[in-house]
This record gives sequence, structure tokens and C-alpha cells, in this order.
Amino acid sequence: MSVPTSTTEEPLSLLVQKWLEWDRNPETRAEIEQLQKAGATAELELRLRQRIQFGTAGLRGRMAAGFSCMNSLTVIQASQGLAKYIRDKHSDIAPNGVVIGHDARHNSAKFAALAANAFIAMGIPVWYYSKPTLTPSVPFGVTHVRAAAGVMITASHVCLLTIRAVTRAKRSDTDDLVDRTQPKTTVTKCSAHASLIQMDDADWWTRYFKNGAQINTPMDVEIAQSIDNNLEPWPNAWDSLEATAYLHAEALQTILPRYTEAVWNYAKSTVPSWSSPRPFMYTPLHGVGGLIFPELCRSVGITDFAAVTEQVEPNPDFPTVAFPNPEENGSLDLAMQSADKEGKTLIIANDPDADRFAAAEKVDGSWFTFTGNHLGVLLASHLFDSLEGRNDKSRIAVLNSAVSTGMLEKMARSKGFHFEETLTGFKWMGNIARRLEESGYHVPFAFEEALGYMFPDVCHDKDGVTAAMVFLAAEARWRSQGLTPYSKLQQLFKDFGYFETLNNYFRSPSPEITKSLFGAIRNGPYRTQKSLGSFKILRWRDMTEGYDSGTEDQKPALPIDKSSQMLTIWLDRDVRFTIRGSGTEPKVKVYIESCSASHAQAVDAVCDTFRTVLKEWIRPFAPSMSYSKNLPTSSGHILNID
Repeated sequence: MSVPTSTTEEPLSLLVQKWLEWDRNPETRAEIEQLQKAGATAELELRLRQRIQFGTAGLRGRMAAGFSCMNSLTVIQASQGLAKYIRDKHSDIAPNGVVIGHDARHNSAKFAALAANAFIAMGIPVWYYSKPTLTPSVPFGVTHVRAAAGVMITASHVCLLTIRAVTRAKRSDTDDLVDRTQPKTTVTKCSAHASLIQMDDADWWTRYFKNGAQINTPMDVEIAQSIDNNLEPWPNAWDSLEATAYLHAEALQTILPRYTEAVWNYAKSTVPSWSSPRPFMYTPLHGVGGLIFPELCRSVGITDFAAVTEQVEPNPDFPTVAFPNPEENGSLDLAMQSADKEGKTLIIANDPDADRFAAAEKVDGSWFTFTGNHLGVLLASHLFDSLEGRNDKSRIAVLNSAVSTGMLEKMARSKGFHFEETLTGFKWMGNIARRLEESGYHVPFAFEEALGYMFPDVCHDKDGVTAAMVFLAAEARWRSQGLTPYSKLQQLFKDFGYFETLNNYFRSPSPEITKSLFGAIRNGPYRTQKSLGSFKILRWRDMTEGYDSGTEDQKPALPIDKSSQMLTIWLDRDVRFTIRGSGTEPKVKVYIESCSASHAQAVDAVCDTFRTVLKEWIRPFAPSMSYSKNLPTSSGHILNID
């Protein structure tokens, strides 16, 4: 959910004047000055008329000059708004400070320093990570020092600031808190990031609140209002970050060892006894994972691995990958080549800020890349095994998102565990996990199909390093049973059914066309006639309008969001699919899943569903949308579209 973008009716000339008055970054000032001299009215309107959108995930926008983009000025404005909000609305925990970190991408360090200035100006201590770090270390740090909030500047997601919502007595001696706090489960981050579509062309600014999960409604509205009330840079906002009583500049050296210790202790706790995994190749995709994960492995005796030489050091230009996103085809090509050279048959990967995890295995001479759903159920199976013998199974809860596989629910219910579906995003999973914990549940795991895995015993957000270490623990255990990750997955399919997915997207020329597509779908006969092509519609859920034919009151159990487009439809042939507008990219995403006792039937069902969506909806209602003509399913089958 997001707060509507702020729009002003001020004359364009006044907006230009304000920008030039407030912006002290010579590069972005020059951008606006050049546009002004060129008389580029349309571009100036695009850059200055609307302010960058703030929502539950923070800020995200193109990295460029202008109020609608991510840049030094808009980071200052957002940080001032949050700092003032904490000081005014949460003064009891403001003295506990905020944790601020950054990754190794362009502008991350600069934005982190500017954010720190805003909190220091409000007399809020800053636990500052002076060197590049991974995103999960910030949420963890918030818990460790009992901070009020956390900020992570990363070029892979929005700069999020989160305030811990944990009930506690007010404290002012934050140094004492470091000594007394045990590493547990709370997170915060604020990230300014460069888009994965166009490198260093978009930024995010994200927040978490004091419960360690990302902020959620209605807090986002309150923070957005505070930002609007604090747009003009405060005195010293542009100054270099200097030593002060409010700045703990060596926080990373204190917190990071505790984080890696917590990761290792948790991974060990999932197995009866630790065994080293098989040899593997590791890649951080030019990100900060290379600064932490290899050393963590060596420190606990995992030595039979290698890192991709060309990708192990952080490099904000990502020279060896088209997109530094492990979900993208080709992102692991160099890792596969390196593994082949060294005779290794397993690949472990993190995304550039190390909050996501990917893996691939050599199977019958070819590389098989696991999907996010595959890894989710594999990790869940391993954790479920570690919970065998518990007498309180009904008080164990796991979560995944509405666009992730239904296999987790089936597995959980077979064990007597509680399962909850959430909306997409860890802002939902983190907060729901907290709610369940407060109700007496133990929540060991949650995941989303986009390679995000949450282990609340470490932190309440996705954590690629913990996921990788737990996966290695699982691999060793499966190997002792004569299994590999791939063969374990096939075993799970035999036990619970073959869950095949086809996740892809249509590229939309404009938001208007996306909205028109969903309007045409809703106005069509599909819901009333209960058919879509040759399929029968068994259930229809509209998360935009708040309708669900599968509930007694015909209202969704999940929160509705009128600002976004999302439909989930259940069909015969055991098919469920979701079609939704992306909140961050010009895409309409489709997630199709079928479960069958036959792998071939499941593949046919997801392929037939995609063809039907294309024929019945996309081509007639949005013919200008583009899409791939060769679509892979989760098992590697390729659907060719004429």
C-alpha cells in the first residue's frame, strides 16, 4: 500500500526556484539548470510537479534530479520527516537512536551520511555503519542495540527506516543497551537504491518500525505527512558527517560479529549435529555478501568452497551481469562456468545487498536453477524436520505470500502447523509474524517466491545470508540420507503433488493502459459466467475492490488496497493464478500454479492458463503490452508463444 504521490499546483517557475534554492548537490543542480535553460518544460514538469511517492515500503524512484526522483535532496527530505516523526510521536524511544547502514553501490554511502545528519539534528543518536554492509545486518542491529529505528541505504531496494515496536522500558543509556541486549529478531532499514531494470537509475528509501518489521498502514500516512512538513533542508543538512556525541561511528564493528554469530547459531540449531556441506561455488553478484559470507563460512570450518573471482568484490557497475538480480536468466552463468572449471556441482548466491538467496545444482550434466518457491519448500521441509517431536505443533506458524506456492500450506497442515497467507512483501510477513508471536505462536519461517526468506529467530525481514547457511545445513543432512537438494525436491513433489509454476510479466506502456486492462477484466462476463476460455472459474478474489467469492461474506480475509491492481482466480485443473500491477515497474505480473499427481499434467495446465490469459485478456484489452515469446516454467519446460 502506498500514499498518493504529493502534487503541487505551484507555478513551474516556483518549483524550479525551490529546487535551485534547496539543492546543494552540484550535479543535480546542474541537471535542473540545464533543463531550465533548454526550455524543457515537459521534462521539468515530470521531475518537479510531483514528489516521490512514499508508502509502506518507503520511497522508490529514478535516480536523477527532481522532487519526483531519488537524489540527495529527496533523501534529506525523507530522513527529516522520519526523524521529526520519531522525535514528536515516539519521544520515549528516540534516545535509543537509529541504526544506519549502506551497501557498496553508487551514492549509497553519501545518502547514508545525509540521512544520519537529519537524525543527529533532532538529537537522535545514530549507530552508523561506516563501511558497506548487508541489509539484514541493519534490522538485526536495531534489535541488538534496541534502537528506535533503522535505515539501510541500498541500490537494490528502497531506503527503509523502521522503528521497533517492541514494548520496553524507556532507556537513555544506549551504551548499556549494547551490553545487555541479546541478538534476537527485530529489523529496520532505509534503502536508497538503483533499479534492477536500469542500473543506478532508480533509488529506494525504505523504513521499518520498532517491531523490526517494515512499516505498514496507517503509519505510512503519518510519516508521509511529516515528510511534507519538513521539505526545506534544515541547517547543516548538507554538511559532511562529523564526529559528535550522537554519532556511534564504529557500530558495525560491534554489531556485525553478533549478527554472524546469530546466523551460525541458528543454522546449527536446525540439525542434530553439524556436518560440512558438499563443495560449492559462491557468488555475491558484485555485492556486499562477498564481504561477509565467505569469511563466515571459513570461521565455522566450511572451507571446501570457492567464490567467483570476478564477482566476489563489491562493484557498483556490475560489469559481468546484465542485471544483478539472481531471479534473472543468465545472472548465474559466470558462477556455473566457474563451478564447471573447479568441478563443483552446487552454487550458492546472494543478491547485491545479500537479503535474497539463490541456488543451482548440477543434475545429470546440466545446471538446474531452483526457483524461489523450490527453495522455500526445501527450507521449510528442513525446518519442519527440526521441529519433529514438538508437542505444541498447533502453535507453530509459517507464512508465505499470495503469489507464492500453495505447497507450503499443504506441507504445514500435514504437520499440524498453523499457516497464514499474506499480501506480497515482507512488510506484511514481518508484521504478521510479530502479531502471531505476541499471540503465543512460534514462527520459524516465512518466504516469498522472489527469493526472499525470513527467519524471525534472526530478524523479521528477508535474510539471504541466514538462508544460505540454513540451506548448507540442510544439504549436509540430505546428503547423509542419500539425497541432494534436487532429489529432495522431487521427493517432496511425490509426497504432496507436483506444483508447477509459470511466473512472468507483460510490459505495460503506461499506468493508464494497466488500469484499463483491469477495468476491462472486471467489466467482462468472467466473474458472473464463471468461465475463462475453456477453464471453469471456481473462485474469484479481487484485492482492489474487496471481493472474494470464496468467503461467507464475500470479502477477502487479506487487507484490500484500492490503490493497486490485483486479482487471484482459482480454476479447474487445480490452477490458481494471480495477475497484478507492479508497484515499482511498468509491468503487469502473472503468477500461475497448478498441482497435479502428474508432472506433465501440471506443466500443461500452467501453459494452457498463460495462453488463455493472453488470448482472452491481454490481446483484446491491452494489445500494446509486450511479453516474452519463450516462457520457462519452474521445472525448465519452455512455453513457446507464436
